[in-house]
Amino acid sequence: MLACSKKTDDIPVPVEAPEQVQETAQPVQEQPKPNVDVTEEPEVINQIDPNTLNLDDITFDFDKFDLRPDAREALTRYAEVLKANPTVKVLIEGHCDERGTEDYNMGLGERRAARVRDYLESLGIESSRLNTISYGEMRPLVPGSNEESWAKNRRAHFQLSVSR
Repeated sequence: MLACSKKTDDIPVPVEAPEQVQETAQPVQEQPKPNVDVTEEPEVINQIDPNTLNLDDITFDFDKFDLRPDAREALTRYAEVLKANPTVKVLIEGHCDERGTEDYNMGLGERRAARVRDYLESLGIESSRLNTISYGEMRPLVPGSNEESWAKNRRAHFQLSVSR
């Protein structure tokens, strides 16, 4: 035998009004903003204290990617700076003078950047902090078709960025 449940009437339940609380807004405390904008993607540092993070270009001999003694000395100093600043990442750009074919200079620029990266790694800088790119002859530092200009264009340039 089946039975139906008894119908109940909905009885309204009194609801008390919430107590009114007056709150006074507190002044917003501005947090000082860091000098360098740190985001998900590393961002190029626009203003670097030249006394702490100054990585000047290093130059190469004609048609070479070997590190000269002056370049090794500079890179040793740069490694100490990078060790003291572990959030800094480096993009090493390889550049060439205008002599040679475009393809040859792209390859030479990559070998120059890779040689610098490898040397910094040998000095204890983590490979995850070092990237390379070659611009070959596409971005000369100094215009001109003479030995003085060419010598300045055969270089490794350093772009610094900060990551979390």
